[in-house]
Amino acid sequence: MKRRLKFVPILFVAIMAIFIVAGCSGGGSEVSVGIVLPTKDEPRWVQDEERFKAALEDSDYTTEILFSQGSSAKEKENVETLISKGIDVLIIAPHDGAAAGSSVEAAKEEGITVIAYDRLITDTDAVDYYVTFDSIAVGEAQAQYLVDNAEGTGVPLYLYAGAASDNNAFLFFEGAWNVLQPKIADGTFVIANSSEAVALQDKAELTRDEMGKILGQVTTNWDPNEAKNKAQTHLTAASADLKGDVAILAPNDGTARSIADVFGTDSEVTSYVVTGQDAEKASVQYIIDGTQSMTVFKDVRTLVTDAMGMAVTILDGDTPETTGSYNNGVIDIKAKQTDVIVVDQENVKSALIDSGYYDASEFSGLE
Repeated sequence: MKRRLKFVPILFVAIMAIFIVAGCSGGGSEVSVGIVLPTKDEPRWVQDEERFKAALEDSDYTTEILFSQGSSAKEKENVETLISKGIDVLIIAPHDGAAAGSSVEAAKEEGITVIAYDRLITDTDAVDYYVTFDSIAVGEAQAQYLVDNAEGTGVPLYLYAGAASDNNAFLFFEGAWNVLQPKIADGTFVIANSSEAVALQDKAELTRDEMGKILGQVTTNWDPNEAKNKAQTHLTAASADLKGDVAILAPNDGTARSIADVFGTDSEVTSYVVTGQDAEKASVQYIIDGTQSMTVFKDVRTLVTDAMGMAVTILDGDTPETTGSYNNGVIDIKAKQTDVIVVDQENVKSALIDSGYYDASEFSGLE
């Protein structure tokens, strides 16, 4: 009996020591910041993943990044997984801005602060903050580039847009329409591939429903293959007077490259100016080679820094700095906005190489 009485306290002390060590190590599998990104199939989001990982390297806080792979159901599952790991802050770039509402509502019910990242989550009051580039300014920059490079009148204008499920696609198009519509009205451009846009070409401001009608005809769903198919269909249907020197509003780099490939192989297209967005490596090479005209550079380093800075401020118990707000259909969400930069052949080196965003060795033909 004496030996047994000595053994029990020793065992108890050993068990308590294990719990103490576990507590000091940060609570096992608990995660401070959960991050959900739309897909790993687009270079843009892989870049974001790398930047997010780097942003917390020297921090005491932990993070986990999950991809939804273009599925709202998977997105909801990802959020539930992160909730189970004890996150205090959720950063989410939704696949579908409206469908993501149920996911963030589940997080909000658990007292988690929700930050919409790059894409706005709509039709819910369960979003606390929004970190974004000025999406209307992106569309305006793309359109202004087309205006600045248009020569004469009657220039065929081909319109393409992102996914109708993404609120940003509407904001990009709204910004582009702000700049293009006056130039359509004065005859600089002739809309070549959307009867809905032609029907609305005299309206300086479009309602969301009116934009939705145009997007229904020219959406790429952010899919390069869909963009390629649409471009082929449009060029096949276009008469000779809608070819020659053309202007193309492409919503992002992935679709821009596909559309450029199609227009570049049509013998009746003399030249084209095509927009882009995101400064993807492949499109930077296209710009150097002269096969894509421009891209709107959204410095992910800054966006990630803003998002993680906001998350850390919240974790520290303070209130993040914001610079504006966006209405998501239910509430006005406080936002932190990041500026955008237009990049073409003239400034590609200074904007993307000299700034340290990319290394010159990643490209050929760079002077």
